[in-house]
Amino acid sequence: MLCFREIIKILGIHVMDIILIKIIKNSLGITLGALVCASAYSQSESLRIEFPDLAELYNSFDVTQAGIYDAVANINSDSDSQEGRMELKMHLDMMAEMDHGGHGGHGGGMSGMDMGGGYFGEMETEARIDLGETVRGSHSDDQASQAFLDSSALTNSAARVLSHGRGFEAELWNIFANESTTIYQKRMAIDGAIQRYLSEAGDAVSLLPKSAELYLDHAYADAFKMGFPKLSGLLYANQWLKLASLEAIIISQVDPQFGGRVPLTLERYWNKVGSDTGMTMFPAPTEMPSVPAISPQLYSQAPQAAVIIDNLNMLESALADVIAYPNLQNRETVIDQVVAQYTSDDMYLTDTMDYLLNALRGGIFEQGGPAIGNLSRSERNRTRDAMNMNHTMIMSAPN
Repeated sequence: MLCFREIIKILGIHVMDIILIKIIKNSLGITLGALVCASAYSQSESLRIEFPDLAELYNSFDVTQAGIYDAVANINSDSDSQEGRMELKMHLDMMAEMDHGGHGGHGGGMSGMDMGGGYFGEMETEARIDLGETVRGSHSDDQASQAFLDSSALTNSAARVLSHGRGFEAELWNIFANESTTIYQKRMAIDGAIQRYLSEAGDAVSLLPKSAELYLDHAYADAFKMGFPKLSGLLYANQWLKLASLEAIIISQVDPQFGGRVPLTLERYWNKVGSDTGMTMFPAPTEMPSVPAISPQLYSQAPQAAVIIDNLNMLESALADVIAYPNLQNRETVIDQVVAQYTSDDMYLTDTMDYLLNALRGGIFEQGGPAIGNLSRSERNRTRDAMNMNHTMIMSAPN
């Protein structure tokens, strides 16, 4: 049987063609698995064997993220949060009016942390303490795989997409963690993982990069980061470690002189997590970590997989914004609309260069800093809006 890549070559079709992607996702469906080369192989235990601490944390991250969504929803529904919700809504409205449709959101205005710790005081602090215990706890594979499906804050559609995305991430991370395979074998395995991921029509985010407007300028942008800085910092720190640890794994295989850096990423991660209440001398990320900024090796080795990961992270943050937005009446409908935007191959698309520029425009330092290099202060001295398409690329060499 010809493998999928060979079939594409014979037909003379480009894999990135939107029409082909729609055929893959909507027409072939589950039968796509029969077209994957026989060289695709199971590596489901590679990460746990090589990096057991990371495997444990990744399970904790899924349970914690679902817990973050539920904690935010519970605070928003609590009568004691009414004053905080009113103040947050007023500030979001003010920022939206000042922005006038520009890129002021997610980097263009004051965050809740800048204003002294958000709008929900002890309610958020108590939730952060509980979730800090969750991230430090031990959680089984079954608990992790069920976490989003059990979340009361998510719709069924959102839970399925996030759960399916975690399955893809797990396969990808295991492929790179397998030290017995060559880079070529890894790339072949990644191609198979991507096709299996896309075969679940409706539950997979697009293979094409989404525009910055979908993330930065949607109607509910900044509600999570501004309203819940302690919880958003924890979510972004978790996203950072997944990318930073993968960067350390890949670079050690590409250049052995940089081997053994995973413990460094773990140390930096725990510094960002800080105390039970989230207090730390090493601030958590204030921008969503992106692959080009935190794991350029992943983008270099598997650019399509990198786009999927970034689309998933953007969706996770956008969902948090919708859940955090105060007094929203049709929340479930909006959540499903957001999911549809990220799973569509037609809406809010951008080209590769704009995708890369937007990832770097967010600032490497603000996204948590390099995985294993040094960056002691922000390389970004203006907001996204003020930068007006100008940016600075910082390539930090491993130390």
